[in-house]
Amino acid sequence: MSTNVTAKSPAPAPAGKGDSAGGDSLLKLMLDGMSRNMRQYGMLIALGLIVVLFAVWTDGDLLLPRNVSNLVLQNSYILILAIGMMLVIIAGHIDLSVGSLTAFVGAVAAVLMVEHKMAWPLAVVLCLVLGAVAGAVQGFFIAYLGIPSFIVTLAGMLTFRGLTEIFLEGQTLGPFPEGLQKVSNGFLPEVGPDTNYHNLTLLLGFAVIAFVVLQEVRDRRRQQEFALEVAPTKLFLLKLVALVAAVLTVTMMLASYKGAPVVLLILGVLVVGFGYVMRNAVIGRHVYAIGGNLPAAKLSGVRDKKVTFLVFLNMGMLAALAGLVFAARFNAASPKAGVNFELEAIAASFIGGASMSGGVGTVLGAIIGGVVLGVLNNGMNLVGVGSDWQQVIKGLVLLAAVGFDVWNKRKVGS
Repeated sequence: MSTNVTAKSPAPAPAGKGDSAGGDSLLKLMLDGMSRNMRQYGMLIALGLIVVLFAVWTDGDLLLPRNVSNLVLQNSYILILAIGMMLVIIAGHIDLSVGSLTAFVGAVAAVLMVEHKMAWPLAVVLCLVLGAVAGAVQGFFIAYLGIPSFIVTLAGMLTFRGLTEIFLEGQTLGPFPEGLQKVSNGFLPEVGPDTNYHNLTLLLGFAVIAFVVLQEVRDRRRQQEFALEVAPTKLFLLKLVALVAAVLTVTMMLASYKGAPVVLLILGVLVVGFGYVMRNAVIGRHVYAIGGNLPAAKLSGVRDKKVTFLVFLNMGMLAALAGLVFAARFNAASPKAGVNFELEAIAASFIGGASMSGGVGTVLGAIIGGVVLGVLNNGMNLVGVGSDWQQVIKGLVLLAAVGFDVWNKRKVGS
């Protein structure tokens, strides 16, 4: 005896339900992706909220092209320091000397260029070498003699600050040559026909967009080749659209004023270069290894002393570059230059996702953290917040960022 079973077709979905399900699915993908990458996306969301808040609070003044350009110029030296500081923190150390070292290098540059009339390109090279040597000396004490980085760099902070006073004899020294000033305050030259925009900046922005898209696609394919987990396609496309929109917006703002600042190109080269080294080069993976688990790194054959030495040498050179940019921007070297720069760089690194235990962080994260601080400073100045309350607010932001990091670790661990 056979039994015939007739399959029932599914009931048609109510009108609009399919669209709602698709939207809910996309929202779920976004939330799942963000929850798995909370450290990466958390500060980007916070930066967006801060920008929107001050844009509304200042009646749009924050996002005026001129103000965006000034934002880059005003924070360039902190961003340079933040890149180096992020590497130091990833390696499990700290550097308290960078503020004083920037002042010392600026003082030496002023003596060479202003008093001794040395050609500014040669003086720049000598100052970068001086910064590298200063970083190498500190790195030697830390890596090969085993003295804690906190103590060595605290001694360096006091030493370089005193040397700055000695070189400048307590006086402000300037002005710097025009060529060096253009490096810190100048813009890309005008080329091509009159389009009401800065043509070279537009071309540069489109090149950056193409690079970002190709890099993201390349990284995704590489992760898929190694059977690593990747974000869902819809979330990945949404991320690409957001990146392209952000770069395009900044490009149009800069192109509608004077164009891209020269120092922005320097920052771009540093971000791309150090980002590649930390992601792909052996030395970059070793920096993460010694900061994440030093005993395991040693057992794996990582030359931890050499890596630590190179990290501080690099920090010294970037501090020298920041000192030159800062001195050229204000067209003078001052004994009081660089005060609290080390704290700004450390704060930018932690806000950008670094961990006190080491082994965690990205170069781009340091830039994001520095931009958060820069937008806070700029926005609070525009609305007339006093310097006393500015310090309070920045301290609370830093505490919130580190607290979020601790909470996120505990959540992942549980």
